[in-house]
Amino acid sequence: MSYQDSALSSEARAEHLLSLMTLEEKVGQLVQLFGWKTYRREENGVALDEAFKEAAERGGIGSLYGVLRADPWTEVTLATGLSPKEGAETINAIQRYAIEHSRLGIPILFGEECSHGHMAIGATVFPVPLTLASMWNPELYEEICRAIALETRSQGGAATYSPVLDVVRDPRWGRTEETYGEDPWIASVMAEAAVRGLQGKRLDADDSVIATLKHFAGYGSSEGGRNSAPVHMGLRELHEVDLRPFKAAVRAGAKSVMTAYNEIDGVPCTSDKYLLTDLLRKEWGFDGFVITDCGAINMLVWGHDTAANPQEASAMAVNAGVDMEMSGDMFRAHLAAAVRSGRTRMQTLDQAVLRVLKAKFELGLFEQPYVDPERAARVIGSEEHIRLARQAAVEGIVLLKNQGDTLPLSKESGTVAVIGPNADNVYNQLGDYTSPQPREQVSTVLDGIRAKLVHAPERVLYAPGCRVKDDSREGFDLALKTAAAADTIVLVLGGSSARDFGEGTIDLRTGASVVTDRPHSDMDCGEGIDRSTLGLSGVQRELAEELAKLGKPLVVVYINGRPVAEPWIDEHADAILEAWYPGQEGGHAIADIVFGDENPSGRLTLSVPKHVGQLPVRYNSKRTTGRRYLETDLEPAYPFGFGLSYTEFEYGPVTVSPAEMTPEGRAEAAVTVTNTGSRAGAETVQLYISDKVSTVTRPKKELKGFAKIWLQPGETKTVTFGIGHEELSFIDRDLNPVVEAGEFEIQIGRHAQDVQSAVLTVRELTVRGKE
Repeated sequence: MSYQDSALSSEARAEHLLSLMTLEEKVGQLVQLFGWKTYRREENGVALDEAFKEAAERGGIGSLYGVLRADPWTEVTLATGLSPKEGAETINAIQRYAIEHSRLGIPILFGEECSHGHMAIGATVFPVPLTLASMWNPELYEEICRAIALETRSQGGAATYSPVLDVVRDPRWGRTEETYGEDPWIASVMAEAAVRGLQGKRLDADDSVIATLKHFAGYGSSEGGRNSAPVHMGLRELHEVDLRPFKAAVRAGAKSVMTAYNEIDGVPCTSDKYLLTDLLRKEWGFDGFVITDCGAINMLVWGHDTAANPQEASAMAVNAGVDMEMSGDMFRAHLAAAVRSGRTRMQTLDQAVLRVLKAKFELGLFEQPYVDPERAARVIGSEEHIRLARQAAVEGIVLLKNQGDTLPLSKESGTVAVIGPNADNVYNQLGDYTSPQPREQVSTVLDGIRAKLVHAPERVLYAPGCRVKDDSREGFDLALKTAAAADTIVLVLGGSSARDFGEGTIDLRTGASVVTDRPHSDMDCGEGIDRSTLGLSGVQRELAEELAKLGKPLVVVYINGRPVAEPWIDEHADAILEAWYPGQEGGHAIADIVFGDENPSGRLTLSVPKHVGQLPVRYNSKRTTGRRYLETDLEPAYPFGFGLSYTEFEYGPVTVSPAEMTPEGRAEAAVTVTNTGSRAGAETVQLYISDKVSTVTRPKKELKGFAKIWLQPGETKTVTFGIGHEELSFIDRDLNPVVEAGEFEIQIGRHAQDVQSAVLTVRELTVRGKE
């Protein structure tokens, strides 16, 4: 038997290879280093780092993180980074050295970030997950994930650290943009689509990558919305809400899971044996490998303070079920000593190594360790992927307000003033986890509107007005003068998750881009950027107030990574579009909607509060919410599932058949939907279920299904939802899913606060004795 025999199973090959390895080589397979540090650019290409060569020669590297990543953290810039072809060539060179100069020739697993596109120069930048979830279109999302997998694998990346399955409890959290929102059901549906899209039908295909589910678990439920802060919740609630998307993704076949930084009820997730072994592997049957987040094991010693030293922390992690350490030095420096000292058993280490090796065999890395650089150059940033990015942005943009049919605007007449800090700022619309991209690859809102009116460029005026975070009003005069000369104002406000890419800044008095030694940072969102408020940063609202005094139609476009709570704008703007971070095609997509070439169909996956003091604001809060505040009620400004269209949809009555069933039975709920307007459009029909009486307190209602349908004017469709155990069950006090007898209110409608209902009764099973 030989591990090089491709006719053998992955398990058999991994077991044979393991039998040949030394302790140090085993530990090496669990070590992941920073990939961008393994090479350096030279005049005629790249040269490999000597420290990398030494580690590779002794089998001390199992994986590399972010070889292709470029951003201020890596200090890789647009000028010093790798093109699609160069990236593939570099990964080939690294892989070749590791295989040809190590004793056993084990290939390296290259892991890359792909939250909303392969995080590499030239790769397609799709909208952030919050926008992608707002599409309510898992089929399109799966297609997007296939494109992301193709771009990543074409350069040699074989694992990605996505999808993010955290359920958001507090949108002040800076990583809200990376999630699917506040609801575990839609997060589960999107999670399954992501796994299918990323991993494809076979992991060893040249367009498939391993999906890594993160962050396991409870990371979106942190104290005060602060990154990595403690999580306070009971185990039953953890299972019912935060763990649901992970369970769905494991069921879909995900091959990797990443631990979360946080603790849950005093136990750090990175050393939680219940989560990583008892639940994930034994109960759910997960057969992939577990990787930590970057530096998470260090936090056991310096942060959580549950380990006295690095050796103890390393042992705690691997004993709990961790198989690989992301980009840290704890396993590399201390895990072998932990084995020798008896803190962890060789059998435990072997099991972790087997999981990593099995993944490499399943990926086909031993048979096909190298990639074709010419293919990478062809597929990365292709026209087809750009089309997908535009379609995703169009479907994910949410129309929140359209008073007096302000939108769409006419392309035939009228002058448009495009104002605001996010009107022409490339990186402010791309979101976090984005590499620097060529300027011509990204369309801003100003670009998009200019493209629509290319036949009449004099009809498009521009002024930045202010910056996202800065308090300077020096741009107000130009903005007001520009807006006064227009018929309609398109005001692009919001936030920024842009790191400092060294691209300079904007002169507020002229609107021109300028290079300065002190570039201004607009960043008020993204990983590690949590806020205590949800209002607009800087003087953006003041700019809106001044512009509104001109008495012209005011269209506000939000480009941001978390909900904006600005009641003044809600009241005074004539139209409001929420685009989140719409990606590289965002400007064209917004212009498509502003001018009516596309009918908005996005729907919120987060409730938007009127004031930060209302938090938490969730559609699925408990019935025992408590009383209202003195200053405000508990209703959101815009509810979960909300979104307007340029047409109207009329719902018929909800029917449920049969009206009575047993806990093991099935029923169907149906409704007719008619497009009563004059335009074709898409409607997202949403199913909510309310358990009227239960043995534990339950949410007022829960999303249990949805369907996005396209209707021509006057067209009617019947939408049917299946209802069974999965839709009716909840997690009981023994952590089991149960369906209790009683009445359930079946609600179908256009959003959480606009539904029609019917009653479904679940009867107790009749137990008959012998006659």
